[in-house]
Amino acid sequence: MQDRIVILGAGPTGLGAAYRLHELGYKNWAIYDKNPYIGGLSASFEDNKGFTWDIGGHVFFSHYEFVDKLTNLLLGNEYLLHQRDAWIWLLNSWVPYPFQNNIRHLPKDKALECLLAMIKVQHRRDKPRDFRAWILSTFGEGIARYFMIPYNQKVWAHPLESMDTNWTGERVSAIDMEGILRNVIYEQDEREWGPNSQFKFPLHGGTGGLFSKFMPHIKDHLMLNEDMSEIDIDKRTLGFSSGKEVNYDILINTSPLDQFILKITPKNNSLLKAAKALKHNGVFSVGIGIRKPCPSKKCWIYFPESDCCFYRVTYFSNYSPQNVPDPQNSYSLMCETSYSKYKPVDRNTIVEKTVEGLVNTGIITKSDTELITSTHVIQADYAYPIPTLKRDEALSLIQPYLEQRGIFSRGRFGAWKYETGNMDHSIMQGVEVVNKILEQRN
Repeated sequence: MQDRIVILGAGPTGLGAAYRLHELGYKNWAIYDKNPYIGGLSASFEDNKGFTWDIGGHVFFSHYEFVDKLTNLLLGNEYLLHQRDAWIWLLNSWVPYPFQNNIRHLPKDKALECLLAMIKVQHRRDKPRDFRAWILSTFGEGIARYFMIPYNQKVWAHPLESMDTNWTGERVSAIDMEGILRNVIYEQDEREWGPNSQFKFPLHGGTGGLFSKFMPHIKDHLMLNEDMSEIDIDKRTLGFSSGKEVNYDILINTSPLDQFILKITPKNNSLLKAAKALKHNGVFSVGIGIRKPCPSKKCWIYFPESDCCFYRVTYFSNYSPQNVPDPQNSYSLMCETSYSKYKPVDRNTIVEKTVEGLVNTGIITKSDTELITSTHVIQADYAYPIPTLKRDEALSLIQPYLEQRGIFSRGRFGAWKYETGNMDHSIMQGVEVVNKILEQRN
């Protein structure tokens, strides 16, 4: 008889695992999700005015041939391909992303300050002890002061001194001093850095328009509105708030690892202590629908300064005309504001603060506020797993303990690794863990 494989969570990782089981013809499995929909943090929602909204800014690009083939199969021709057009608004200047490669767009005195500070740190050999120290030793005090420190404080909502640096490789463009000087002297831009310089987006249904396509492959094994409340790791049973109890032989967990550990019986104090070292932030994603043609072709903009609450704004209607009710006469902005105990944000005023910030930064005018036809708030309490200094030590205790007991925790919050938390990473983690489980059983 086949082992009973249970998947917790129907986000990208859970769906990747479920699809792989279906593809391989495996029969004895089930997938449970607490929500009435699939997609997790990559789901999308349509409001009562006909605007579609994501949970934060998502773009789809892939490092994996398997994921490329899968998304081509699922979407067919129903997607748009975009060239990234990303910017930073800073010191009343538009600077192309990545900031450090395009500082020529700053006021000349600030650009010179940044250049001289970068030159000064080029030959430093000390190993930075934390993320804030890494920023200063890598980019110098100029870029650190104007962009890297204030922006990262806004995004992470945690002290940068509490964060490690081992996640930065593909996420932060490093310094190429020769290239930066060439850009300044020849007045040229360097905008192609990074794996998401070109990205796909579903034509219909927002980002969730991709993940809804998994449904035909998993529907016979899918249980929604089932919130896991207890796991007995000795008996290998799961209890749900609905009163349902199910058995498993192998469990794939994609729910937040810290919460998952709290639900384990019998209790393990070492495990509970390690789980307390796992930190995260939350994000308010505020959608603003405006009754006028879109004034910009930009994809998204970063905001490091304190004149707005959000750290990023996406021109979401530029991703697909189907994201708005009337593409000729309406457009949409999606604005992200992070929060934590270090950076509290009031949900009751977040829309007001967001609109105020859009006016302060010149993204909309005061007269545009009269044209706002829709506002939409999505609160994600678990948005980014924070790569803290204590994270890897905690994971090195938690993951082996679970795997020895037939539990494989994967995904953005199941594995708790921001650096491998993109959608393609997450799907592939689900695929690879199924491969691993079945190889071990053969």
